[in-house]
Amino acid sequence: MTEQQRPRRRGQGELEALVLAALREADGPATAGWVQERLGGGLAYTTVVTILTRLLAKDVVTRERAGRSFAWTPASGHAGLAAHKMRRVLDAESDREAVLASFVTGLGPDDERLLRELLGRTRSEGED
Repeated sequence: MTEQQRPRRRGQGELEALVLAALREADGPATAGWVQERLGGGLAYTTVVTILTRLLAKDVVTRERAGRSFAWTPASGHAGLAAHKMRRVLDAESDREAVLASFVTGLGPDDERLLRELLGRTRSEGED
């Protein structure tokens, strides 16, 4: 097989995103076989199961027993997944204050206003 014939190798994050996108298209919990079919069969069944298991470990999907297998469901929408990624990045840093300060100073005026409103709502809800 020549270099041009060999399929491009995808990164782990790209495969996770493809599997998660397929799960979101399902009408309900979906099996690994359904996900594999939805992705066009380009991935081995065992690869799909491995990716789903990694997503489970990251709390991005949930699973329930379905016969001898499992049915998988996204744990949250796009916003929840993005928030989870942001928390993981923050948790990996030793200087949380510096990371948050850098993040906030890099926000545009509209995003900064929105963040202040959300923080204000969170504080007032905690007082109730």
